[in-house]
Amino acid sequence: MKYAAFIRYGNPEKIAEVRPTHRQYLSKLKEAGKLWASGPFTDDSGALIIYEVDSEEEARRLIEQDPFHAAGVFQEIQLKPWNQVF
Repeated sequence: MKYAAFIRYGNPEKIAEVRPTHRQYLSKLKEAGKLWASGPFTDDSGALIIYEVDSEEEARRLIEQDPFHAAGVFQEIQLKPWNQVF
């Protein structure tokens, strides 16, 4: 099942510093089949990450293991199950 995480960023001074590690983490999730899509909003206020996982708990675990989460970049997270139609 897919879960969409709508994320609002904070701690802007950490974004550029941690972004390479964050993207490495997401690349590993993509290789493992756990990430469907991800990317920042064009104004860099946050991001959309769509996980391909078995449960909401697993999606939350992946968010919590993200280097952006540990650095305080993820300020607000709204996680919802997402049903792909097209």
